[in-house]
Amino acid sequence: MKTFGAICLTLLLLAVIGSAIGVVWTRHESRVLFVELSRLQTQKDDLGVEYGRLELEQATYAEPSRIDGDAREKLGMLPPKPQDIQLVRR
Repeated sequence: MKTFGAICLTLLLLAVIGSAIGVVWTRHESRVLFVELSRLQTQKDDLGVEYGRLELEQATYAEPSRIDGDAREKLGMLPPKPQDIQLVRR
């Protein structure tokens, strides 16, 4: 009977130690994942700021006056003269 009690006590001790190791491991994994989550949220915020800047840059380049100015300067384009315009009807 004493050996049965010793075996039960040993099994309970191993179960408690295993449970404690499981708790420590779970908390460690939780901290690692929280750090990763924080890093990804910071990256998301940085990408959001960059996306806003790119949208503003795109809007600037798409302004009709800028397109007209670039067409005149870089491509030498001019509006057609009235006598060069032909109206095409169906």
